[in-house]
Amino acid sequence: MENRTEEFQELRPLLFSIAYRILGSVGEAEDAVQEAWLRFAASPAEIRSPKAFLSATVTRISIDVLRSARVRREEYVGPWFPEPLLADPYEDPVRSAELADSVSMAALLLLERLSPLERAVFVLREVFDFGFPEVAAAVGRSEAACRQLAVRARRHMSEGRPRFEADRRGRDELAARFFDALQEGDLAGLQDLLAADVSLVGDGGGKAPQLARTILGARHVARLLAAVFPVLARIEVTCERHEVNGQPGAIFRDRHGKVLQTFSLDILDGRVQAIRLVLNPDKLGHMGPVADAWSISEELKQARREVD
Repeated sequence: MENRTEEFQELRPLLFSIAYRILGSVGEAEDAVQEAWLRFAASPAEIRSPKAFLSATVTRISIDVLRSARVRREEYVGPWFPEPLLADPYEDPVRSAELADSVSMAALLLLERLSPLERAVFVLREVFDFGFPEVAAAVGRSEAACRQLAVRARRHMSEGRPRFEADRRGRDELAARFFDALQEGDLAGLQDLLAADVSLVGDGGGKAPQLARTILGARHVARLLAAVFPVLARIEVTCERHEVNGQPGAIFRDRHGKVLQTFSLDILDGRVQAIRLVLNPDKLGHMGPVADAWSISEELKQARREVD
């Protein structure tokens, strides 16, 4: 058992990263990994390849969970985003940029277009470079069937594949300028950093105040941000810059340090292309105590009345 524990712990980052990309949920991915461990530990058979066994097990569990989650997502209130991921535990220095892009909000939303089987095959084959024999064993299909699933998945993904700034240093410098302008309420500075067709979208899930609609266009997005965020500072909401799903972002906290929302940016061609806010408290709990967003909203309204 001791050897199995060590083998599992060594593989745990990979298993979580597979499950998260299939499920888009930190909590469900962690549950899938834990269930895979229980099956691994309880198996009476000799396991020649712990990686193959555990990867296949966590993939099958994730596929089953995703099938039931699809029904819940169809009934979701407003835009649905994945649970924010602050750090991907799986690291591969050779493919770090590719792995970061594959876990972005944009990429995960694109994966939502795929069937559970297509999604699992794509994640194993295209993201983690598993061979088709391993993929076939993991999803319980023939190699030929998996090749067809991979072709369909690649076609769907290529139709809307998200693009990100290749120059990571330039991307991070632009993000820093954006957040400086945001906190200063610099309307002109913000508008200059936004793409003409930028979108601002929030996920509250009906459980937190959220935007009534998607805000489109540099002028409209800049005006909203420049008006709201300096007032948030007046009620002691702080902005903690942090990568979110491998892209520049931030965590906003109330005066007690509780998580209010995450904020992530898609950057390309020297401009912010999209801004995504996650406010649904059900999606923030893995980051620590969650703030009362409704109470903050009332404080914000009062503060804005005082300013006006």
